Amino acid sequence: MKKSLLSAVALSAMVAFSGNAWADIVIAVGGPLTGPNAAFGAQLQKGAEQAIADINAAGGINGEKLTIALGDDVSDAKQGVSVANKFVADGVKYVVGHFNSGVSIPASEVYAENGILEITPAATNPVFTERGLWNTFRTCGRDDQQGGVAGKYLAEKFADAKIAIIDDKTPYGQGLAEETKKAYNALGKKEVVREGVNTGDKDFSALISKMKEAGVSIIYWGGLHTEAGLIIRQAKDAGLKATLVSGDGIVSNELASIAGDAVEGTLNTFGPDPTLIPENKALVEKFKAAGFNPEAYTLYSYAAVQIIAEGIKAAGSADDAEAVAKILHEKGPFKTVLGDIAFDEKGDPKLPGYVMYEWKKGPDGKYSYFQQGS
Repeated sequence: MKKSLLSAVALSAMVAFSGNAWADIVIAVGGPLTGPNAAFGAQLQKGAEQAIADINAAGGINGEKLTIALGDDVSDAKQGVSVANKFVADGVKYVVGHFNSGVSIPASEVYAENGILEITPAATNPVFTERGLWNTFRTCGRDDQQGGVAGKYLAEKFADAKIAIIDDKTPYGQGLAEETKKAYNALGKKEVVREGVNTGDKDFSALISKMKEAGVSIIYWGGLHTEAGLIIRQAKDAGLKATLVSGDGIVSNELASIAGDAVEGTLNTFGPDPTLIPENKALVEKFKAAGFNPEAYTLYSYAAVQIIAEGIKAAGSADDAEAVAKILHEKGPFKTVLGDIAFDEKGDPKLPGYVMYEWKKGPDGKYSYFQQGS
C-alpha cells in the first residue's frame, strides 16, 4: 500500500484546522499518516472520513455536521504528544486514535487533562484503559485477550514444536509477546528462544542463526509488519523452515510486499473480520469503489466515529466531552459496523474474541490474510 494521500475532505479540514475556526463538530484523527506504518494511518483516516461522510449525508448530529482534522504522529511517542497538544490548542474535543499503544498511552494523558475524549481503534496494550482515566475507550480488544488466544493456539496446534518468542521492545510488541508467553507457559510449555529486537532493524541474520541452532520451527512475533516481513524473508533465505505467528500488528497487505512468497502460511490473531458481516457489504463496496481496501482497522475507525456521534446525540451537545464519556460508559450498546458495542467501566468494549488468520493467495492471486474457517 502506498503512503496515503489526503482526500478532499481531509484537505479542507486541514485548512480549517490551521485557521483554528470550527463551524462544525470536529473529529480529529491521530496516527502514523507518514512513515513505515502509514498503511495503518491510512486505515484510521479513511475509516473516519467515510463514517463522517455517511453521518453527514444522513443529516449530521443534532443539526450539526461533522468535520475531520488530522495529526501525523509517525508512530513516535514524542510526536504523538505534540499532535495531542496541537489538538488541545485548536479546541478539539474528540479524537479517533492513536494507532500505536506507545503513542496512545502518553497522548491520552494530555487529552484527559484537557477535556478530550479518545477512542483508539487499534491500541491493544491493557495499560491504555487500566489507569482510571475518564476519557479512554477502544473499539479493539486487548493484548491480554489476544495473547491468551495465541498462547493456547501455540500450545495445542504446535505441541511438539520448538518455539521462539521475539518482540520489538515497544509497549505493544513486548506486551503482546509477554501475554502470549504467559499463556503458553501456563499450559506447561517453554520457549527455546526469548529475544527482543529494535524497531527499524533491517538485518536479523544473528537472530536467525540463533534460532536455527535451537531448532526453532515456530516464531512468535510481537511487533508490526515492517520487521515481521524482513524476518520471514530472511529466515527463508537462510534456510530456517519456521512459521511466523503474530498478532494484529501485521494485518496489512504490505507484509506480503516485504516478505514475498515466504509469507505463505504465516498466522496471526485478529478480531472477526467485519468486512464479512452481511450488513457491511454495501459499505465495503463503497470503499473499494473509491480505490481503498477497507482492511484491518478501517472499520474499527469507522465504528469509533459512529460511537462518538451516538454519544454526542444522546448528550444533546458536543460541548462537554466528559458528559459524552459518561454516556458511553453508562448507556449502550451502540450500533456500529463491528456489531453492537457496550463499554465496561474502563472503556474496553464487549466484543467477540480473537480468531486466527492465515496468509495465503486469494482469488486475485495476491497474498493476504484470511480468517480460518471463513
